[in-house]
Amino acid sequence: MTQARDEKLYEAYYMRVFSYVMTLSGDRLQAEEITQETFFRAFSGKNGYRGEAGEATWLCAIAKNLFLDEKRRQRRHEPIPDTLPDPGESVEQRAAGRDASFRIHLALHGLEEPYREVFELRVFGELSFREVGEIFGRTENWARVTYHRARLRLRERMEEK
Repeated sequence: MTQARDEKLYEAYYMRVFSYVMTLSGDRLQAEEITQETFFRAFSGKNGYRGEAGEATWLCAIAKNLFLDEKRRQRRHEPIPDTLPDPGESVEQRAAGRDASFRIHLALHGLEEPYREVFELRVFGELSFREVGEIFGRTENWARVTYHRARLRLRERMEEK
């Protein structure tokens, strides 16, 4: 990419990528760092843009991977907590919640494209249907239909497991 192209890409998508990472992390400082690293990686050519998805989708995918890498790194260095868990919630309830969350993510991971990406952008990225449609170069209605089909497929996978 050229410097002019990099600058246009940065100006066009910085806030969208930052907002997406902010919804993932909930931490402004971490979101800023991950967003900066996302653009650094995009510009350095480590994750070359192949044109298979929209630029915003490509950048959000880089950001998501960086966020997940950071979470893994944090878990490895996480200290043992000083306090006990909430006594109001039983071990069974906590385990069931983690199990359900894992099953949802497992089913989501198995969804084919574009259903998985549309679902993730809508739910985790908190993008509007119009924005999701723009990312794919499609209409808002296409994004709505694809999202609802993704939900149906996700529900079917959950029922199978």
